[in-house]
Amino acid sequence: MSTKNIAYSVLDLAIVSKGNTLNETFKNSLTLAQKAEEAGYTRFWLAEHHNSDHIGSVATAVLIGYVAEGTKTIRVGSGGIMLPNHSPLIIAEQFGTLGTLYPNRIDLGLGRAPGTDQETAQAIRSDHRQAAFTFPEEIGQIQNYFSEENRNSLVRATVAEGVPVPLYILGSSTDSAHLSAKKGLPYAFASHFATDKLLDALKIYHEEFTPSSYLAKPYTMAGVNIIVADTDEEAERIATSLYKIIIGLLTGKRDFMQPPTAMTPELREMAQHPSVQQMLKYSFIGSKATVKKQVAQFIATTKVDELIAVTNIYSAEDRIKSYQLFAEIMQELNAEGA
Repeated sequence: MSTKNIAYSVLDLAIVSKGNTLNETFKNSLTLAQKAEEAGYTRFWLAEHHNSDHIGSVATAVLIGYVAEGTKTIRVGSGGIMLPNHSPLIIAEQFGTLGTLYPNRIDLGLGRAPGTDQETAQAIRSDHRQAAFTFPEEIGQIQNYFSEENRNSLVRATVAEGVPVPLYILGSSTDSAHLSAKKGLPYAFASHFATDKLLDALKIYHEEFTPSSYLAKPYTMAGVNIIVADTDEEAERIATSLYKIIIGLLTGKRDFMQPPTAMTPELREMAQHPSVQQMLKYSFIGSKATVKKQVAQFIATTKVDELIAVTNIYSAEDRIKSYQLFAEIMQELNAEGA
């Protein structure tokens, strides 16, 4: 049993459902953030991805500003900005501006993957491979740009100096665990799709963590796919949209998020494929009672400080309901000392 309260947050990709416009998609993200704020979520993060029909969060900093403007208290940030795609100076200027406009509400989560295919990564930044290798140094550059000591440097992000925007390191392998621990920064693992290294990465981070001026003790976050509905059967039906997206990703067939369907024998067979199962290992799908048991077990196993719920489904209404039910689950688990 744990005595600590586990924070719970949202990772949103501005999912573009078939038949929806981008304008409707962005409004749905804002509505979700407003409902998440009401339901006690700690933060609402948007993820940078490119060249995917079903993902609208490509201009991540712009959407963060839109969501922050339409909410009052929930933290809003990136989960993450894919740093090899960008100049550290430009990111510091963008998030310094956001942090000034929305004080003490903006998070900067940073990852080293391109968040897209190789051809698109090349189009974004021709030296993206080299930039991935300099990820640790570029994080240091961003930290410098946010520091007040940088005022006397030749190169400055003047709008970022002294602005409190906390940094988070995102990871989908063990590499970022070493880096995050060394820098004394909070660590968020993308276990909603990269499942096999989660426990190894958390172990490394805890064992190697060095306290810093940013963080006195380790702080871990883990992504989990969450789909909660009134019944197990309804949740499984809603989840067919997610299964189709995952199968599409694995087979190279990009498309918009499709409406849910009955779980056909053919779809069930594809969903049972080892590659799909591995990717969706930390996916908790079902009624409140079902998901509550699964989440409690996950928390007990990982001992994370915060869960980041990812609910990639077709209907905006079903997504809101799932997040509201998940908030109830987390409140109950925290009250029970799970």
